[in-house]
Amino acid sequence: MLAELGATCTHWCDIYRNKSADFQLNHPKNSPNHPFRSPLYYIRAMDWNENQLKEPRLIDIPIAHDQRGNLSVVEGGELVPFDIKRVYYLYDVPGGTTRGGHAHRNLRQLIIAASGSFDVILDDGKKRSKYSLNRSYHGLYIPTMHWREIENFSSGAVCMVLASEHYDESDYIYDYEDFKKEVTSRI
Repeated sequence: MLAELGATCTHWCDIYRNKSADFQLNHPKNSPNHPFRSPLYYIRAMDWNENQLKEPRLIDIPIAHDQRGNLSVVEGGELVPFDIKRVYYLYDVPGGTTRGGHAHRNLRQLIIAASGSFDVILDDGKKRSKYSLNRSYHGLYIPTMHWREIENFSSGAVCMVLASEHYDESDYIYDYEDFKKEVTSRI
């Protein structure tokens, strides 16, 4: 069984990395019964255009279904448009607590509800958007210069964050008014 799953993953990765979009969208792996069934899974990060890199977006993470449990894989530079340099996670967050409350000048992230649920509020200096994350096969891509707050953690929630850069204190903006000024200066 493990060999079958390995073969499936290898075959999917080969398609994901090497085949044309036309082949991918017409491939039988897009059938409803295939473990990697959505055409969205075949959109490579390197194919994102400049505007898409600047906007937050939900990303479907591939699922390999198996009777022993599901497997999902996120590869930097493939599913997300950056190399993953740091992974951290929030857990045992007390009820009513809000995390985040900052923006990043250069760091990009993919946030995943590895367990439980929570809400992510993003603000680009002009508009605020709320994303509810509650499935481990959905991730929220956050580009640079977006204020973020994470709230409404369910009991047992685990917020996993994949980051494009190593920790750098100078990349953080902790004051919302300073953030808005910096956003305005970049326009």
